[in-house]
Amino acid sequence: MTMTLDPAHTALVLIDFMPRIISLPLGPRSGDDALRAALSLAGRFTAAGAPVIAVRADRPGVPEQPAGSELHPDVASVADRVVEKQTVGAFHRTGLDALLREYDVTTLVFGGIATNMGVESTARTADDLGYTLVFAEDAMSALTAREHDAAITLDLPRFGTVVAAGELSISPAPRAL
Repeated sequence: MTMTLDPAHTALVLIDFMPRIISLPLGPRSGDDALRAALSLAGRFTAAGAPVIAVRADRPGVPEQPAGSELHPDVASVADRVVEKQTVGAFHRTGLDALLREYDVTTLVFGGIATNMGVESTARTADDLGYTLVFAEDAMSALTAREHDAAITLDLPRFGTVVAAGELSISPAPRAL
């Protein structure tokens, strides 16, 4: 199944692709594998003129962030904008909703780590805000395969569509005659 997205109203949101998180023992795929799928998708979004928003966690109340808390350099290089969050989800006091509205975005495509934490928390709020949601399953991973599988089979389908990154086509919607 191919899903076609309109770049004029769609953004790719990449959650917590930070070296310290990518390097964790994850499942069902490594952080590097999820990163590769996310970067491939980001390249297609960029080529189509659709925004790529990167989100990274900034731990509150610590004098210094843990080593590896910056965005992975490849994600930083493809991001049109970066949002720093201090909670599990990316909307709380970050300006993310206003930023997406500036881009006239109505559809969000997600990739990130961890599927059942940062991605799902952000998606729940995005759904409350009225966005159409798409989840690139192979551009996500979790601390365990079981947690990832529960999120993509039980929770995320209630909020949007779960697909493989390769099933997403990003091109302008045909105009009616």
